[in-house]
Amino acid sequence: MSKLDFITLEVIQNSLQAISDEMFAAMRKTAMSPIIYEVLDMGTAVTDGHGNLATSGAGIPAFVAVLDKAVQRIIELNQGDIRPGDVFATNDPFFGGVTHLNDVVLAMPVFVEGELVAWTANIAHWNDVGGMVPGSMSNEAREIYQEGLRLPAVKIVDQGQPVRAVMEILRANTRLPDFLWGDLWAGVAAVRLGARRIQDLAAKYGKDVFVQALDHFMAYGEEVSRRALRELPKGKFYLEEEQDDGRIFKVTVEIRDDRFVIDLRDNPDQHEGPYNLCRDATLIACQLIFKNVTDPFSTVANAGTFRPLEVLTRPGSVFDAQPPAAFGFYYEVEIRVYDLIWRCLAPYLEDRLPAGHFASICGTVIGGPHPDTGRHFTIVEPELGGWGASRYSDGNSALFSGFHGETFNCPAEVAEARYGLYVEQLRLNDEPGGEGYFRGGKGIVLDYRVRSDGCFLTIGYTRSKQRPWALAGGREGSPNYVEIFRKDGRREVYSQVTALPLNRGDLIRIHTGNGGGYGDPRSRPREKVLEDLKNGYITSEIAREVYGLEV
Repeated sequence: MSKLDFITLEVIQNSLQAISDEMFAAMRKTAMSPIIYEVLDMGTAVTDGHGNLATSGAGIPAFVAVLDKAVQRIIELNQGDIRPGDVFATNDPFFGGVTHLNDVVLAMPVFVEGELVAWTANIAHWNDVGGMVPGSMSNEAREIYQEGLRLPAVKIVDQGQPVRAVMEILRANTRLPDFLWGDLWAGVAAVRLGARRIQDLAAKYGKDVFVQALDHFMAYGEEVSRRALRELPKGKFYLEEEQDDGRIFKVTVEIRDDRFVIDLRDNPDQHEGPYNLCRDATLIACQLIFKNVTDPFSTVANAGTFRPLEVLTRPGSVFDAQPPAAFGFYYEVEIRVYDLIWRCLAPYLEDRLPAGHFASICGTVIGGPHPDTGRHFTIVEPELGGWGASRYSDGNSALFSGFHGETFNCPAEVAEARYGLYVEQLRLNDEPGGEGYFRGGKGIVLDYRVRSDGCFLTIGYTRSKQRPWALAGGREGSPNYVEIFRKDGRREVYSQVTALPLNRGDLIRIHTGNGGGYGDPRSRPREKVLEDLKNGYITSEIAREVYGLEV
């Protein structure tokens, strides 16, 4: 066995991170869809030969956390048929896809000296994979069969050659074949690039040293987590919370010196529609909050990091749904359980966790004929919102959710050119909500003016009735919702709607929530209230009625 020194360890680990980042950059530069190249609704990672996460690459944290689970399922379902040059695809939660059918995972095995030593993988949101509505996400879906084309961990490239039959099936099952084709090959290019870089790295330091380095760094990830666990308050913590639809979600968290146990078994049965999670998706939400409270600042996040975490679910429940459950709006359930655990622990970890944020992806799907070209377009984007205040400061304004992470909003110029919509305003939300000694961050108000007849809107927002929660006497935040102003003057309000017809001249106004406040608003310093008023964060009515300031 080759000798492994700490300098070599560090070089290999940083090289793996650089490889993940380079894969991300290659995919971003070559993808067809703005949801990928502008919003960055994607993720990349490298695993070891068994599918254990070796390095968390760039992209949405919850997407990166999908990739090890997807690779492990691909290995399980393709034993004996994994060869150099292969590329596999999955998008099905029952076959390692974890999320919903729009999010497609591509994975490639990496062989060195005839041994499978690693996998490169990526995931990205594809605009349309068939199903009952454009954009493939419907609040009305009752089974996964209605949501689009399922890829059950299948081979799409066989020893370097595309599997023509599978490729043609993909093209035939989308309303946007050019975009799907471009996004597909961008993903293939990224995993191939990563595989070459890993082979070069292993050749430079030796296969045995490379494999040892992966094992060593995972052991280090476990050590970091266990050390952090010992510093947390110990005990059992319980919370139940009503959701927008009236269901009650419950969680028990037990923190021990050597274990972090999240028990979600006592929860409702799986949803009759598309608001469900598979067990792996629930595990991801738990991994995110575990990382948040144990070691939020270090870059160490691999398979070893999560070894002290234990997650308990009940098959057939909303957090462990069974076939043929639908998953189109899985992300709203995933952020609900993430926020549920956050809220459960926040009163005991105020130095680490702020008050509740807008806590919704606010996924917005708008489509129809482009007014200039006549071609069908589909815009798919998450929205920015307000974060909760902490015991140290006001909350941040106009950021993506803690679940969604490293993404960007689509620039107005791109939206207007690619989608044929006018962006008429983007401003901070001045609605009441989130007041406190430290106030919650502000959500946004975003207007899209429709330019064509025959367009549509699909949304599935949560935190529209049950608002972002506060801490220490602060006020809860404001809701997430969408207003439609018809050109004839009618006003409609939605938080969930599927393929709502829109025509030229209609206005879509998106409101995202302000985060929850921290502490008694009446104790907020006068100069800070005046500054908020001057900057337009609050109205004079709020300054007077909530903060007690005469203006």
